[in-house]
Amino acid sequence: MQALSYLVSLGSFVCFIMVLIKLFKEKGALHGILGILSCGLYPLIWGWIHNGRLGIKNIMIIWTVLIVVGIILNVVVGAAAVSAASHAQ
Repeated sequence: MQALSYLVSLGSFVCFIMVLIKLFKEKGALHGILGILSCGLYPLIWGWIHNGRLGIKNIMIIWTVLIVVGIILNVVVGAAAVSAASHAQ
């Protein structure tokens, strides 16, 4: 389960990089750096706003699904770790 979580995180990171490259090309270095410093929130919002014009709708859908799946997997893995720790005591 944890390995699946790592794969989802890697896929999300790849989508982030792809949108970040588009952001740098379209808006310049300042917005690209803001995209890095915002930990992906700015590129995610910017990508959804401009997905039709840039032709990145599929990337945005995949990235959003990976974020949601990643959150769910991390909650499940965390709950399993807490449960295992509490049973060990």
